Amino acid sequence: MSEEEPRLDFIRQIVADDLKSRRHAGVVTRFPPEPNGYLHIGHAKAICLNFGIVQEYGGRCHLRFDDTNPAKEEEEYIRAIQEDVRWLGFDWGEHLYHASDYFEELYSYAEALIEAGKAYVDEQPPEILRDERGSLTEPGTDSPLRSRPCEESLDLFRRMRTGEFSDGAMVLRAKIDMSSPNLNLRDPVIYRILRQTHPKTGDAWCIYPMYDFAHGQSDAIEEITHSLCTLEFENHRPLYDWLVKNLPVPSEPRQIEFSRLNLSYTVTSKRKLLQLVQEGHVAGWDDPRMPTISGLRRRGVPPEAIRELCKQVGVTKYEGVTDIQVFDGIIRDQLNSDAPRRMSVLRPLKVVITNYPEGQAEEIDAPNHPGNEGMGTRKLPFARVVWIDHEDFMEDPPKKYFRLAPGAEVRLRYAYNITCQGVVKNAAGEVVELHCTYDPNSFGGGGNKVKGRIHWVADAGAIDAQVNLYDHLFCEVDPSAGEGWLDNLNPDSLKVMHSKLELSLADLAHGDRVQFERSGYFTPDPSSTTQAPIFNRIVALRDGWAKIQAKQN
Repeated sequence: MSEEEPRLDFIRQIVADDLKSRRHAGVVTRFPPEPNGYLHIGHAKAICLNFGIVQEYGGRCHLRFDDTNPAKEEEEYIRAIQEDVRWLGFDWGEHLYHASDYFEELYSYAEALIEAGKAYVDEQPPEILRDERGSLTEPGTDSPLRSRPCEESLDLFRRMRTGEFSDGAMVLRAKIDMSSPNLNLRDPVIYRILRQTHPKTGDAWCIYPMYDFAHGQSDAIEEITHSLCTLEFENHRPLYDWLVKNLPVPSEPRQIEFSRLNLSYTVTSKRKLLQLVQEGHVAGWDDPRMPTISGLRRRGVPPEAIRELCKQVGVTKYEGVTDIQVFDGIIRDQLNSDAPRRMSVLRPLKVVITNYPEGQAEEIDAPNHPGNEGMGTRKLPFARVVWIDHEDFMEDPPKKYFRLAPGAEVRLRYAYNITCQGVVKNAAGEVVELHCTYDPNSFGGGGNKVKGRIHWVADAGAIDAQVNLYDHLFCEVDPSAGEGWLDNLNPDSLKVMHSKLELSLADLAHGDRVQFERSGYFTPDPSSTTQAPIFNRIVALRDGWAKIQAKQN
């Protein structure tokens, strides 16, 4: 490999070698989600890998729903998954499939396995099956029904299909090796009785294949060349291979495992995410604090940032945890060059400029992006009353504090220098208003040179808005550790602010992203209206003063 050629990850190397050796004429991959919840950031890596490989090497990627457990599957999840994959920038074209498309073929494969003496019906209770399975240190025990005649098992299996038996009364098991060190090979259950209306097939079936049985055979039916799975399926690969080799399937796909994407301060267990939703810890699957793709989309994270995260994490066989700050940094980098700048005051503090003429107003030109002149300028109204952020004022400031304080002078960004002359407090002793003077000669950089520059919004033309400041949902690096994982929820993961924003933000559409200067990147919530604007923080900016405070503490 020449120095100019990028080094391939191990999966891409396998694909490249297979194509070079003509083992496969083309590449066929698949993304096979189970429609029992919303996709999360971990799924994004699998999506980017499966669809990305076929974009690079040619071929096609199927979207196949593993809908073998109707008790947990909903049409809502199916629609949401398709929306998420498209939003990430990928398209399966005409190749949308469901495992349920192959229920008849899968059933015939099961019969073939029985006829070959490699599967049997077992009606022992579930607890007995668990005991007979053994443990990691003890071999399993043969079921007394393991030697049942093929004809008898075939008759029972056909009667299972016709609904003659109750749910859980019996199962179909593959006959492999009860002494295998791999527990997945100890005569695994491959079919069970389950009377549950299926989202796609309705009540046509009362028996359903287990995931391990449907997975490989669906791959084979679709002629998948490279079946890419996360590492938790590595121990299932011997069963995958055994079934493919012992069934009359039309092709022999290869399963390859890779490490999943894990982020610090993040939970990606579907069970736990569902619990968060059901118990009301979040406002739904698309709550902007959730690691779901729909939640990230609602928060305003661009799909390019998610794809870049997956690229930087890479494809390996080593499990690890990526610092959430890496993801935040990628989001900032994506937004920094393109997001227009706007003025906002998240915690409004009224400022009256006492020497500015009453009734007078002016318009100030402000760049839409200081680093990109091509993005043009906008007009900002300026008058006697403006709003600044409470955090930009201290009555008794420490050293190295260059924002506004009694007697201190700062520059209002793009406008004038002001000096605080007086403080107005309420009955509780809280500062509610400042009286300042301005230097008329300081516009455009004139007047005294000051270190502090603060943002502001003129009272005339300001809009009132709800601003949601989202932070990480958990306050522990590994929040899922232990049974008390809900105790790790961050009580400050959402702060709702009632803020003042510049008028140009009134008509911003959802999906548009802007930087609130010195505050962070924001986007309108889907529920936002012109009459009641709501903005979600995508990611905060780095705060120099916060760093100083942290160092002092």
